[in-house]
Amino acid sequence: MRLRFSLFTKILGWFFVNLLILGGVLFAFFNLYFRFNPASLLWGESGNRIEAIAHLISIESGGKTREERDALLSRYSSAYQVDFLLYTNTGEKLAGKEMNLPAEVARRLADPGPSGGRPPRGQPPSEGEFPPHEPGERSRRPGGPPPYAPDERPEHFPRFNGPMTGPPRRSHPPVFSLKTSDPTRYWVGARVMVFDQGRPEPIRSVLIASSDSMTGHGLFFDPTPWLIILSIVGILSILLWLPFVRSMTRTVAQMTAATEQIAEEHFDVTVNDKRSDELGRLGKAINHLAVRLSGFVTGQKRFLGDISHELNSPLARMQFALGILEERVEPAHRGYVEDAQEEVRLMSNLVSELLTFSRAGIRTSEIRPEKVALGQLARQVIEREAADGADIRVKIDETLEVMAVPGLLSRALANVIRNAVRYAGAAGPITVSAGRQDGRVQVVVADCGPGVPDEALGKLFDPFFRLQPDRSRSTGGTGLGLAIVKTCVESCQGTVTARNRMPSGLEIIITLNTGVSDLKLSSQSPEGH
Repeated sequence: MRLRFSLFTKILGWFFVNLLILGGVLFAFFNLYFRFNPASLLWGESGNRIEAIAHLISIESGGKTREERDALLSRYSSAYQVDFLLYTNTGEKLAGKEMNLPAEVARRLADPGPSGGRPPRGQPPSEGEFPPHEPGERSRRPGGPPPYAPDERPEHFPRFNGPMTGPPRRSHPPVFSLKTSDPTRYWVGARVMVFDQGRPEPIRSVLIASSDSMTGHGLFFDPTPWLIILSIVGILSILLWLPFVRSMTRTVAQMTAATEQIAEEHFDVTVNDKRSDELGRLGKAINHLAVRLSGFVTGQKRFLGDISHELNSPLARMQFALGILEERVEPAHRGYVEDAQEEVRLMSNLVSELLTFSRAGIRTSEIRPEKVALGQLARQVIEREAADGADIRVKIDETLEVMAVPGLLSRALANVIRNAVRYAGAAGPITVSAGRQDGRVQVVVADCGPGVPDEALGKLFDPFFRLQPDRSRSTGGTGLGLAIVKTCVESCQGTVTARNRMPSGLEIIITLNTGVSDLKLSSQSPEGH
């Protein structure tokens, strides 16, 4: 039995899987880089690097003159591309280039920092670090192992000849960092002990590194591990989420295209309904909807065709009878007969329009378009429809050909031109033009009339839609003219749309294919303009 999971469950499950993987990667990264110490970024590899450089400079600068120390710091500055300065805790400059020390940095020189810090690696304890003790005795440093007696100290541990008096002092934090503005610079300080010529005790000092870069050109902070971890996170997220999201979006896009085609009365579409989630159920519903709508629309058109066909015979008999009655009726009553004949004529036109509409929409798959010389066909239609001296201008290349059914395309053009002549013939010239657009041919019938309201543009091709609510003889028409245009054009594997012109007028745009390859593409995915 196949398990069925809702779309919400799938998204939630993938979300937690992604969180677990990212959490494991971040845990490993912090374990290796930050050593589980969140107090400062510098306690990782960067902090160790700063302390190591400070220790080397402290050893190399011991017993040197000011000029020698300046040269030493200059070499280190060139090597690491930062400015190295050496100051005492009291703010006295020992070595380095001339630079104005910001007040914030000067305050940090004398700041003892929080208790509990450790001295830099390899540095001897400063004066007062240990409590006083008698010679030969061991005394215990607070919180640490007992110190060595004078004769038991290792060779690498410096000897101090001066007295160690005074209360215990808090140790300085080994490294500090801060940022100053105007101009923006970044400062890192490491506390060191410097031996000066002629002085038995070391000087408590601070080695300062200054840079205009937040990373100190890799000395303060190395962004490479962060870039690596961000790349890993991005790649993992893509590998986890892209297939899942792409599968969903592909299905949604397919359903969107199918519903758009159904809205354009193209019901021979199917979507993927093999999924076991909500999208699968939606796909089955769309397929079922397309089948039902296709049956309803086809049945409706067939019904209209059957009714129209059945009405033709009685209407023909009525016209014949009225013709005989007109010859025998008295002249005073002949007007009534003429009114009856006009009503029968209007009904006959309506039935004829219904029959044309239903026939054009049924069995469109059996229609086989052929190459049609568009310019020649358009001129033939205009010769038939140009009544009452209407100004109709043709701008179509004689060599332009389209794939269509000549009879259906002729009927569509005739209805469009007839509408333009009826409603806008007196407002100005009517232009019939054609040209290539995106591999297809667009036929545009444009008039200079008042146009139609924007909200009515999408309804012009609906059966029985009329801008005027009345259906009097003065307005004429059955409301099927443009609906027949749409049905005929779609039977030719084309599309038809309408839009208003500026400043006034209406354009009917018929888009047709130019070849067999375009025809196949259009039959699979009809598109509008």
